[in-house]
Amino acid sequence: MRGMFGEVASSRIDLTQLPPEAVALIERLQQQVQSQAREIAWRDAKLEKVNFELARLKRWKFGAKTEAMTAQQRALFQDTLTEDEASLQAQLAELQAGLPEVPKTPQAPRAKPRRQALPEHLERVEHRHEPADTTCPTPECGQPMQRIGEDISEKLDIIPAKFFVHRHIYGKWACRCCQTLRQEPAEPDVVDGGIPASGLVAHTLISRFVDHLPYYRQEPINARSGVHTPRSTLASWGGAGGAKLEPLGEAQRRFILGGRVLHADETPVPMLDPGSGKTKKAYIWAWARSHHDPHPGVIYEFCLGRGAQYPVAFLGGKGPPYPETAWHGTLITDQYAGFNAVLDTKLYPQRKAAACAAHARRYFEELSRGGSSASAVASEAMRRWARVYHAEAAFAEMDAEQRRQARQAMSKPLWDEFEVWLRLQRTQVLDGSKIAEAIDYSLNAWKALTLHLEDGAVPIDNNLIERQVKPWKLGAKNWLFVGSELAGQRAAVVMSLVQSAKLNGLDPWAYLRDVLARIHSHPSHRIDELLPHRWRPTEAS
Repeated sequence: MRGMFGEVASSRIDLTQLPPEAVALIERLQQQVQSQAREIAWRDAKLEKVNFELARLKRWKFGAKTEAMTAQQRALFQDTLTEDEASLQAQLAELQAGLPEVPKTPQAPRAKPRRQALPEHLERVEHRHEPADTTCPTPECGQPMQRIGEDISEKLDIIPAKFFVHRHIYGKWACRCCQTLRQEPAEPDVVDGGIPASGLVAHTLISRFVDHLPYYRQEPINARSGVHTPRSTLASWGGAGGAKLEPLGEAQRRFILGGRVLHADETPVPMLDPGSGKTKKAYIWAWARSHHDPHPGVIYEFCLGRGAQYPVAFLGGKGPPYPETAWHGTLITDQYAGFNAVLDTKLYPQRKAAACAAHARRYFEELSRGGSSASAVASEAMRRWARVYHAEAAFAEMDAEQRRQARQAMSKPLWDEFEVWLRLQRTQVLDGSKIAEAIDYSLNAWKALTLHLEDGAVPIDNNLIERQVKPWKLGAKNWLFVGSELAGQRAAVVMSLVQSAKLNGLDPWAYLRDVLARIHSHPSHRIDELLPHRWRPTEAS
């Protein structure tokens, strides 16, 4: 096989006319060029393999699956990864050392990142720094110096949680002639007869359900401020606070069911099974109003199982606390079969099923990282998904009707072309392959995937509810388990309110503190005024 040099030489030179020494020299040069070409090809293949292995190691290293390991397993896993990564980096450096240096394109100097200004609402404590002597130090001068300005430097500091005591003094007034006594009645407490004010109960709940600190970790934190709060006491405060919020939780459920577009998802949580001394699997069902709804909100249902009877009960109207009439609208899910019963068009003709584009996209994402022919198809699919999402991002600030019109004009052609391309690719891949499964998932759910094109209030994916499920995952790693079904139901109420407060841009502690202080005296028929999307703080808060 002739190399490039040999082909060029033979095309221009008649070797038969050259002396034997010249012919031998040309043949040696041909062999050297061929050897170098084989070496370059081998090095390129090796580089590609090493880079692929490094990328896969990084995915494993930072992947979510490592969180499921024990501490000892994780340590061994990290040690092995470190060794493998060091080995591959050494191989990569050795391979790159033999490559010719490529002149680097000069890059513009990186802009120095600007430090974000400290919030204006924070208290400022000023420290003045002036020279002890403001006389000119020059011996021949000695005149008083004039102040011409100042430089200001700000440093952020913190004082740990500060406990204080509310003293409620109830004056006693008596009439000596009538022998009557008058005194203001005691203000109602979150914990009847207890010492915590609404702010402390709110802090205990926020620490547990927002910061994911179990009671046994809150106890020593409070002790550092000189306040003794046994975990059993904290648990009783949390239980009392959750019980006070239950009427508000029912109002939040009614509010969520008032939306015509809902997100839905479910996730397992461990629950203690005292009879066996172990935990068993329970589930949190999460429901949220549309990502495009001007009044966001989420509600959690703590259930003992994952069967279809739970969404049927929540949406179908089984009596209090559920609505008497079945919910109607569009439900966005991840295609879990448990939702099929509530989306049966024969039983519920006024309900529509929308699928999550992010789920369909993930099937292609993992396949796009390989080096096979399937990865080329998956990579092209990812580029098409990127165009779809890029167009969707442009509609974020539009109202529902404007979004529908924009989707029809810009997104629908992309989806139509995408469908044609997917059907063509399906005829060219093997049945049972991973890429075939990815294509089939999208094509089988195509009507549900593209439902958002007809309704501007329907989001393109179910990512909103997936983000609202994550706090339960984080909490379960810290709490370890839910103590009982009642405890799970109370936790669902508190989590529904604090997560909805965050969705509405509220400080969860300020919201809970104010609500717990007001809910005793607030008229029950106006309980909706305390929901996160309608809440307005009182002057005292």
